[in-house]
Parts: sequence; structure tokens; C-alpha cells
Amino acid sequence: MNTAPLMPKATAVWLVENTSLTFDQIANFCKLHPLEVKGIADGEVASGIKGHDPITSGQLTREEIAAAEKDQNRQLQLAVSKVRLPEPARKRGARYTPLSRRQDRPNAILWLVRNHPELKDAQIMRLAGTTKSTLQAIRSRTHWNSAALTPADPVTLGLCSQIDLDFEVNRAAKDRPHVEESHGDTLLPAETTTRAPYREEPRTEAEVFGAAAPKPAEVEDDVDVHSVFASLKGLKVKE
Repeated sequence: MNTAPLMPKATAVWLVENTSLTFDQIANFCKLHPLEVKGIADGEVASGIKGHDPITSGQLTREEIAAAEKDQNRQLQLAVSKVRLPEPARKRGARYTPLSRRQDRPNAILWLVRNHPELKDAQIMRLAGTTKSTLQAIRSRTHWNSAALTPADPVTLGLCSQIDLDFEVNRAAKDRPHVEESHGDTLLPAETTTRAPYREEPRTEAEVFGAAAPKPAEVEDDVDVHSVFASLKGLKVKE
């Protein structure tokens, strides 16, 4: 058996005094060394310990002791308890923080408040092992040492584990309502931005090369010289 009885030395004292079991049988049952059991029988070990009756406490039966006394090769078997005690309920509250780490709690609280604003007060109190009054003082910057506080990761400080921190962050993210983020106008595809505006394909030569410039008025070859000089003679020169 791997399970030792309650009060193993006191049980060994009682078995030595009230049974004829061998030292090896008692040592195996009580998870002690045979020489230690021999020292108990000699009065050199556990001299001030009062024997504990394993029969009264339900750890052994008289039949089991009698069968082991008859056969020295038989080992005592611990009786299975018929009474099942309920597991003690775990008290939910602030996590215990060692004295050497308590001075780091305000820094951890400040780190959680800044880096994880989605966490509720109860979650921060569980992670940092703090009280609501201290948390509110750090949030409102009324803490007595606010000017000297430096944000520090509570996992690095040893105030909580990374698993606990991730669990609380994921839990807070699930409770937070989903808000669709607006990313603004998205970029248009390259086919749209690089495509030239729609035009009808040119159908005539003028549309392709452009309209020809108008030709200057042709000067008549036949010019009446007499009419030209006659008009000049008719002009009066201003004196």
C-alpha cells in the first residue's frame, strides 16, 4: 500500500505494544524503516508518543491483524473508509500574495489597467490579489504612491500565471459586445483605376488625325495695277 495511516509513528507504537507483528510488517504498514520500528520497541525512538489504535480509527480490522500475526509474510492492508468526506469548498477571494511581492501589486494593477482596459474590477482583483479600494485609487490616480508607480507585467512579477491572465482576457473579450470596425473607403482594383474613360472608336480620318487647318485666302494672280495706284492718288497726305 502506498497510503500511510494517520499518525504513523503513534500507530507503530500501538502495534508494537499490543500485537505480535514483526518489525517488517509494522514498518511496511506505517511506512517507516524497520530499524526505526526496532528503536520504538527498544524505547529509543518515539518515547514521548502515545500509541494510536488503528482499529478504533477504522484503519485496521481485528481480523486483518490476526491474519498477519499468523503469517509473517502477509502484509497489513489499510482498511478502506466507508465514509466519504466532501471536499472542502475553495474560498473565492483575493489571491494570496507573498510579502516579498506585495510591494509590486500596484505596478501590476497599473499594467493591467493600461494594457487590458476590457478587464473588469473583479478580474483584476483576482489576478493581482488586491482589494477594490486599492484598484479604484490607482484608476483615479489618488494612490499615495501614484507618482512612482511603473507598469509591470504581473506574470513577470510572479503574481499570476500566463494561463490565468489569458483566461481572464479571453473571458472579458467574450463578454464585450461586438462592434464592427469601419475601415473607410477601400482601394479600387487596378483594372478600374488604370482604365481610360470610355470613348467611341474613331471612324474617320479627321477624327484620327484631327481637322485640317483652314487654308489662307488665295491671292488672285490677276491684279489691276492702275486701280491700285489710282486709289493711292486719291488719298490726301496730311500736312
